[in-house]
Amino acid sequence: MTHDAAPWWRRAEQRVTGRFTVSARPSALQLAKAGGAAVLSWFVCLIFFPDSLPMFGAIAALIVVQESVDQSLTKGIERVVGVLFGVSVALGAGALFGTNSWLFIAAIIVSMGVGWLLRMSATSTNQIAISAMLMIALGGSEIGYGVERLVETAIGAAIGVAVNAVIAAPVRTGLMHDEITSLTGNAAAALDRLADALDTPRDDAWLEDMLESARELHEERAQVHAELRRARESLRLNPRSRRHMRQLLEDDALFQRVQPIVTQVIGMSRALYDLYDPELVEDPSVIGMRQEIRRAAHDLALLGTAPQDTGTAPEPPALTAPYTIPRPPPRHWVLIGSLMEDLRRVRGRITGELD
Repeated sequence: MTHDAAPWWRRAEQRVTGRFTVSARPSALQLAKAGGAAVLSWFVCLIFFPDSLPMFGAIAALIVVQESVDQSLTKGIERVVGVLFGVSVALGAGALFGTNSWLFIAAIIVSMGVGWLLRMSATSTNQIAISAMLMIALGGSEIGYGVERLVETAIGAAIGVAVNAVIAAPVRTGLMHDEITSLTGNAAAALDRLADALDTPRDDAWLEDMLESARELHEERAQVHAELRRARESLRLNPRSRRHMRQLLEDDALFQRVQPIVTQVIGMSRALYDLYDPELVEDPSVIGMRQEIRRAAHDLALLGTAPQDTGTAPEPPALTAPYTIPRPPPRHWVLIGSLMEDLRRVRGRITGELD
């Protein structure tokens, strides 16, 4: 059953659950690392502050274990700074307003104002407010308690960063490699569909499906671009970065070549959809162009499949000399000229002439 054909209550449930669920479960190892970091922080903080419940340290460790070491360090700094300003706000508000019941409201307002004045992110500003309220609720206006909670937070943040870095620091280069390979293969398949349209007369439904498939490359390219950014981020400050950097650089270079090819393929599909004529398949000049498109699809697929991925010797490229049409037919010259120019650019990207 498709999503559109699902009962209304099922669609409503999906809209609600989709706001707090993800398509893929988080790594079980990352969850275990976060829980382990929190537990370790709890016992380490008890060594230094045996008379207090080390909630600040455990919370910091939980928050700090992120999907990359770089993000962990950022979250750790963010958490420590938030607690520092939160404790300061709580102490200042307590000194000014005493122990009145509306002290919490004053702390929230002051915390938001401090975050805004310092141009802090919304998350950091919220950290200040939450820390201030916890400080007031648990420690009142005692400066010693505030200093202890600040040290406790720093311990928890440091443990979270260390655990995330030392225990199988997350690396996303493998997923990035799979996605760029998939994008390259799908772009090659889209080129093959263009050649199919020039090989046999096609109806409107087939052409619409061809265009829709080509347009899906745009969203896939955006996903690969986002995954590439996350892969780069996962290697920053990562002890395992050296062994994965070469693969990332190769995938990045491939993506830079495939990006413009995707643009050309989508444009070719749109032009063919708008100006398609079944008599195109009988035009002698189209026969050579169709062969060149298939050769481009073949070589583009080769770009995304390294010899080590298949375990076989690399295939020779099919593209040779550029295909030329000395005198395009008058009836179809606009479409053929458009396809030829886009094909020239695709060929140049595949062969490296336009890099």
